[in-house]
Amino acid sequence: MSDIYESTDSLGLFSPCLTKVELRLTCKGISDRDALSKPDPCVVLNMQSHGQWMEVDRTEVMRSCVNPTYSKVFTLDFYFEEVQRLRFELFDVNSGYNGLREADFLGSVECTLGQIISQRKLSKALLRPGGTVGKTIITITAEELTGNDDYIELSFSARKLDDKDFFSKSDPFLEIYRLNDDATMQLVYRTETVMNNLNPV
Repeated sequence: MSDIYESTDSLGLFSPCLTKVELRLTCKGISDRDALSKPDPCVVLNMQSHGQWMEVDRTEVMRSCVNPTYSKVFTLDFYFEEVQRLRFELFDVNSGYNGLREADFLGSVECTLGQIISQRKLSKALLRPGGTVGKTIITITAEELTGNDDYIELSFSARKLDDKDFFSKSDPFLEIYRLNDDATMQLVYRTETVMNNLNPV
């Protein structure tokens, strides 16, 4: 459990948890700040507690991508009687460093967890540094978790993949999607990248 929940729950500030929800993120139209390369975007999720913003979690870094779909899933406790304010901050991470110390802040989106849950899918334009509205759109999709704890284990392998690189073998990875009720596809898992391998296991 995140420190933000442990500290506030110990003070009795939250009503009993109504449900757990999963949040998934996509971004569209991230601007190229560097003319020679595409951005390496990462989204940081913050929650407001006692008037202060505290980091809850962050997505993976998507290399050279202007329209990322993140495999990272944020799992949050939703409290019915609490206004849980969220801020999603978008960063362009230095390609040689995965932290945020040298990252460029591209802007943020603020909303409440209740807004996301009520709409199921919330899309908002990025508010850039300085307060201007940008062209980047962040979409947050919410799903309430049920009490089903069943799980399955899957193993995948591939043989004789096409070689897409000129000077080395391909770097394959696998993405698993599910079909939603509205006929859209939702990314649920992305494997690690297997470097220089046409027969990954």
